[in-house]
This record gives sequence, structure tokens and C-alpha cells, in this order.
Amino acid sequence: MTLVRLITGTMTKHILRERALEMRREGSSYGSIKDTLHVSKGTLSVWLQGYPLSKKRIDELRGSNEHRIERCRETKARKRAEREKSVRENISRDIGTVTDREFFISGLFLYWAEGTKAERGLVCMTNTDPRMLIFFIRWLEVQGVERFRLRVKLHLYSDMDIQSETLFWETILGLGAAVFRKPYIKASVHDKPRNYKGRFGHGTCNVFLRDVALYERVMAGIEHLGEMPLSHSKPKPETV
Repeated sequence: MTLVRLITGTMTKHILRERALEMRREGSSYGSIKDTLHVSKGTLSVWLQGYPLSKKRIDELRGSNEHRIERCRETKARKRAEREKSVRENISRDIGTVTDREFFISGLFLYWAEGTKAERGLVCMTNTDPRMLIFFIRWLEVQGVERFRLRVKLHLYSDMDIQSETLFWETILGLGAAVFRKPYIKASVHDKPRNYKGRFGHGTCNVFLRDVALYERVMAGIEHLGEMPLSHSKPKPETV
């Protein structure tokens, strides 16, 4: 029985080797032969010694690999886009319509995380994300703050187009030039100009106003939110 297995195994390896050589002569790559015959790369390196591919064929295989890689990237990108679209649709459905109360509370959480709290009477949000500042401005309006009372100060770099960046913030925030103060320009320490084409590559924007009553209301709201976890702890399990 052992001798039969040995002979059978030898014959099988011989057949596989001949098939591997045949595929190699036809221009197949190591990877293609390995996947077809289920033979290790180490075994193939022994069998195929002296059977290199021509430069033309190598170039063809590399080109094929590049196309395959690109198709794989496109497929992954498409699947990711479909997945993200589905996630956005689901989260939009889960959130639904936001009530005035929910909007006010979300603004308090935002200010708790990003707002200025150290200077009494100063209500200020500083960020690079225009959407966050648009939310903040709308939130202030719900608290009864007129837009003309707001002030805006930009923090930009010296190698930026100052006029263009100022116009960007004026336009996207929907605020007139009158509320903008002279921007703070920081000298760029880089030898080469920065690439400001990123997601939030328009400098930093401060939107603020001075209002003691509003400041006290916001701080009181944040303090209340900070106490909520203490008064809303998980209920203890019932004991029988």
C-alpha cells in the first residue's frame, strides 16, 4: 500500500510538472500556474528553472496586473460609495426631523466641546469647518441673536490669498463684509507654499459676539448637561 501511494504520488508530481512547463511555455506567470495547479511557489521555482519569460511577455503581464489592480480599486470604490450612501440614508431616517428643543440641546453640546468658555460675556466658536460655524450661526439666531451683531475674525497664513479666503468665508457664512474684522495673518514657516486644497483648507474662522445674558444661559445649559449623567444613571436590576 505504501509503495502504491509512493508511485501514485510520483506520477502525479510528474504530470503536474509537465503541465507547469507547458503553461510556462505558453507564457503563464508563476501566480497563474500556482493558482491553477495548486502547487507551492517553492516547487515551481525548482521546476521552472531555465524557463524565464521573455521581456515582452513580462511587460504584458505587468500591464495586465495594472489593469486588474485598477479594476479592483474601482470595484472597491464603488462598493464603498454604495455602502456610505446606504449608511447616510439609514442615519437620515433614524434622526428624522429635529425639534427646536433637540436643536437647542445639540447646540449646547457643540458649544461645550468647541466654544469659548474662559472669558465671561464672550460667546465664540472657532473652527476650520464652515458647516460647524453655519450651524452655530443658525443656533444663535434661534436664541434671538440678529446676524448684524455677530463679528468674524479669520486666522490665515501669509502665503494664502487673503482677499480670496475672506470672500470665501463671507459667502459661505452668509454674512456681510461689515461684520468681518481685520484678519490675523500668521507668517508661514514653510520653505514652499502650503497646499490649502484640503477639506478645510481656508484657515480658521472665529464667529463671536459679546452678550452676558446669552453667555450665562449657555453656561447654565452646559452645567445642566454635565449633571445629567449623574441623575440618569442606569437603573439597578430588580431583585427577587
